[in-house]
Amino acid sequence: MRKKVDQAKIERAVRMILEAIGEDPRREGLRDTPQRVARMYAEIFGEGEQDPVQALSRQFDEQHHEMVLVRDIPFFSMCEHHLMPFFGRAHVAYIPNGHVVGISKLARVVEAFARRPQVQERMTSQIADLIEEQLKPDGVAVVCEAVHTCMTMRGVKKPGSTVITSAMRGGFRKRISTRTEVMALIFGRHPAA
Repeated sequence: MRKKVDQAKIERAVRMILEAIGEDPRREGLRDTPQRVARMYAEIFGEGEQDPVQALSRQFDEQHHEMVLVRDIPFFSMCEHHLMPFFGRAHVAYIPNGHVVGISKLARVVEAFARRPQVQERMTSQIADLIEEQLKPDGVAVVCEAVHTCMTMRGVKKPGSTVITSAMRGGFRKRISTRTEVMALIFGRHPAA
């Protein structure tokens, strides 16, 4: 479980930010903004969310040795550099080695790592590393696609751009045919014969 978010401290900080940009935090439209932002941050940063290790703790013996892929898992996160949202989809695949987990648990792992100040590259690797560590599969592949508002709303202002990151472990890294197969399944193209 993540530790409790200090909402009172966030409220004080938001009041200071409002004052710093020349606003009056007592104005009617802004009066409740510090409390709303504090509640939003508690929600976004996953106060009380399940530990990702716990999500993978219940495994089932199953002699399935072919790829399991959960595609298009939506996620929302906050860029740790600007505290602006980035959001998209994660695709998580693994090759079981004698045991499987409930497929919803893979989505819970994505959610747990997304609900903290993040960079997409680290989040992608954290998901893959945890699955590899906990399940000991023959391979893990994680691909994340996201839009970063710190790039679309500010700075270079390039709306429509998408960042794609991947982390390949085990058989997905060692065998190009396996990596090609998972990428084709994720992106909807059939692998070459």
